[in-house]
Amino acid sequence: MGDVHKDPLAELAFRLRTLKAQKRLQMAALVQRTELGRTTVSQALNGHKVPSEATLVALAKALGTDAEPLLALREAAALVPQVRKTYPRRATHRLAGTRAQPSFEERYLGYVKERHSHLTVVGLDLSRPERARWPLDAAYLSLELAERQEDWSAGGEERGRPSVTVKRAEHALAGCRRVLLRGLAGSGKTTLLQWLAVAAACDELPEELVDWRGRVPFVLPLRTLVRRGPLPEPGEFLSSVGAPLAAAQPEGWADGLLARGEALVLVDGIDEVPQEHRGATRDWLERLLAAYGDARFVVTTRPSAVPEGWLAPAHFTELSVRPMSAGDIGVFVHRWHAAARHNAATDAERSQLDDLEAALRLTVRAQRDLAQLSSTPLMCALICALHRDRRGHLPHSRMELYEAALSMLLVRRDLERSIDIPEGIQLTEHQSVQLLQRLAYWLIRNRQTEMEQTTATALVDDALPAMQAVAAQGSAMQVMAHLVGRSGLLRQPTMGTIDFVHRTFQDYLGAKAAIEAHDFPLLVNNAHDDQWEDVIRMAVAHARPTESTDLLRRLIKRGDTEHEYRSRLHLLAAASLQYATEIEPGTRKLIEQRARALMPPRSQEEAEQLAALGPGILDLLPGPQGLEDDEVGPVIRTAATIGGDHAYAFLSRFTQYLNYESAHHELVEGWKNFDAAPYARDILLSFKKRPSPVVQNEDQRKTLPLLAPITSVTFREPFPEGEIIEHLSPEHTERLHIYSGHALTGLKFLHRLTALKELTISECKQITHIDDLAGLKISELSLVRFPDETSFDALSSLTELTELALYTRLPWNCIGEAPAPPGLTGLRLAGWIETTLLGISKWRHLKKLVINSSPTPAEWREISSLRNLAELYISEYDIGQAEPLPSVTHLHLSPLDADTQIHLIPDKFPNLESIVIHCRNSLPEIIDVTPLRAIEGVKISLTYAEGVAGLEEFSPDDIAIYPRPRRAGHTGPIRLDYA
Repeated sequence: MGDVHKDPLAELAFRLRTLKAQKRLQMAALVQRTELGRTTVSQALNGHKVPSEATLVALAKALGTDAEPLLALREAAALVPQVRKTYPRRATHRLAGTRAQPSFEERYLGYVKERHSHLTVVGLDLSRPERARWPLDAAYLSLELAERQEDWSAGGEERGRPSVTVKRAEHALAGCRRVLLRGLAGSGKTTLLQWLAVAAACDELPEELVDWRGRVPFVLPLRTLVRRGPLPEPGEFLSSVGAPLAAAQPEGWADGLLARGEALVLVDGIDEVPQEHRGATRDWLERLLAAYGDARFVVTTRPSAVPEGWLAPAHFTELSVRPMSAGDIGVFVHRWHAAARHNAATDAERSQLDDLEAALRLTVRAQRDLAQLSSTPLMCALICALHRDRRGHLPHSRMELYEAALSMLLVRRDLERSIDIPEGIQLTEHQSVQLLQRLAYWLIRNRQTEMEQTTATALVDDALPAMQAVAAQGSAMQVMAHLVGRSGLLRQPTMGTIDFVHRTFQDYLGAKAAIEAHDFPLLVNNAHDDQWEDVIRMAVAHARPTESTDLLRRLIKRGDTEHEYRSRLHLLAAASLQYATEIEPGTRKLIEQRARALMPPRSQEEAEQLAALGPGILDLLPGPQGLEDDEVGPVIRTAATIGGDHAYAFLSRFTQYLNYESAHHELVEGWKNFDAAPYARDILLSFKKRPSPVVQNEDQRKTLPLLAPITSVTFREPFPEGEIIEHLSPEHTERLHIYSGHALTGLKFLHRLTALKELTISECKQITHIDDLAGLKISELSLVRFPDETSFDALSSLTELTELALYTRLPWNCIGEAPAPPGLTGLRLAGWIETTLLGISKWRHLKKLVINSSPTPAEWREISSLRNLAELYISEYDIGQAEPLPSVTHLHLSPLDADTQIHLIPDKFPNLESIVIHCRNSLPEIIDVTPLRAIEGVKISLTYAEGVAGLEEFSPDDIAIYPRPRRAGHTGPIRLDYA
């Protein structure tokens, strides 16, 4: 330990690291248990600075130790003058050497840190708006991101393996080079980009993102860029966002960073680009990607703004921000109140905040409708602020929350401040709203989220002649200064520009202006545009009963006449019902009739669309009687996603109708949305066969004894080995899937599960060999995303292994070097493992092969020598180079471009019995299946095809389309209508 004891701060850090090691806790688990920021925990463990008392108490509790000795060390460390430590960036060749003056890059990184290191926490301090900014590290919450796993079976869900995996942000981003991040308004997309920018600038990215370190971040908000004209080239990145350092930028600096792969490009808000310009935005991105293929890119958007696979040809990983879980909401509530306590003036105020926090935690858990409203950081912050402002009393609907929030931000703050107003302007709530909605409506009509300050001032100036009481107080410029400085709703993102603190407030106020202006045709004519979706819903809420009835009937009429937008418009009308205070019964019946035409859902996407309509849709959902096979799972998913008591009762009906595998799968997946123990007792235990639980939080893990004996279980959160195995029966557990193995340091514990036959291990960042698996009697093994250079030599000892999946970097030049036993009958390989397929012919018994890359002619020759190969799953292919494979009877294809090569299939696979063509990421507008008529009796399945030609050549029993279209009877080329 050397001199560690001479430095109390170093001793404190050493003790914390020792306790962490003794508990075998990974950083992610420690952050989750302490409810602290990752950087706060990291700094405490590494002795970078003296931690706060609250930090130490939280760490002591999480580590199961007495806080007093740690606090004593902290007190001693606080008395010692701290010399600020500096840490070189990973890319030391750029910053090496001693300079009298900092380099431009160092200055820029410092600017990024200062510019983006604070968040505006809504409603944090009503009396001091400038104190509503809170350090990013204290406020940032690592949310869950979901990724669709196309790799598992070349585009399909196979044998119960998840088509979607859920991970914390830093884990989900690990290993990705290009990411398209989808999330609802207020879900935290922009905050995540801020955190990435600051952590990269400070060289404090976590271990999971070690490959992202040493990169210079560029934050490019599209709301700003599109307003300024053509999208910028690299040399214009800084000037396009108004960075004051732009003039000092050395020639070619940004180009050099991007070319060397040392840049992190963070593009925020595809949804804030008008629809007609999104194609040009994608072209701009693709040009950057073509020129700078080694740079990292993260692009954000609202979910409905661009279709799935929008950037798939550029090999983007699509991630979606999940709603905050009950645990996340608890953490957020705690951090909001901790920030408020920091700003509190008196002990009495801090004590009151303690009581309010405790009360709100209980209220959110007890009231499911409130929990649903709290599922995004923005709404959760509003609820915290209103709960404090109203002394524990909360509105019950989303619109009431917005109205109360506006009142709180516009009026209560000035009343509580009780000081003179510096601008000499004093506006009533009504006057402020009238001016703000004028600005909001201009932004919406012009498809902008940001405007020039001169434009905003001109709009205010136009309004003043009709607002004499305001005009008498000052000029338009003074009134604008008041609105920016005192309303709490406007801000200046750059010099000379104005926007709303959040898009939600802009939509709320703009919708109010649209209703007051009777602009129903404008609303309806733009209703197909995702930028107007929230505006339409809020307009229905603002409207009087006759107006809302008129508006909704117009939406239905347009949907009836415009086939292209029918389902979108009818769904929007149904979603708007819950916002209407009063609706004429005939109109409600008409809307519900159109909504029923979209039901029951027949895919995951349809289920999520319907769930977004809210609890009211549960009354329209059919089931369980009368549902087709492909409808059972999506109906259950819809109800489970909605959650709440009504959904719980709806799902309970399905316990008597569990004849479908999809019902089992979706009921298990829905477990996470309800209280763990009651759901396990009432729903999961009703399965005729033992359920296969999916554990995503601690409450579910603790509930596992209720489901014993468990034969199959999946863990999707990073639990240590002791917690994984605690409630499993050695003689009963046959299948174990660990999709987040970050907390695992070894695999010997698996030997205690003597009945284990099937094993999945994923994301084991601390494990560099699988020697601990030696001797296991498993027949199926999946290894996913292990560290590079991991040793897989122990595969040779798994003598009973028959199925192997390798979705990780491999140490061999060709797959033939893999030491897997010769009895393999199934092999699944990712496309990015950088190992060729040469040598695959040594597994002579292979019956099933899944590959996600295009084989070379030599590789095709080896594959064709596998005489027992009956099932082939392949994506990113060129079957023109393939040798004929007469043994293959079941073929799955996932084309990545418009050339599906269907015309080649009869010659290459003459004995096919079935073929599945998965079109989610492909671009052909029409799939022509006519060439397949050359294969007698072949069964054809198409998933997510935009359109199909040649159906008339086949019997209806020989063609299956997923999602199943709702209209049939076409001949010739058709566009598939899923609504």
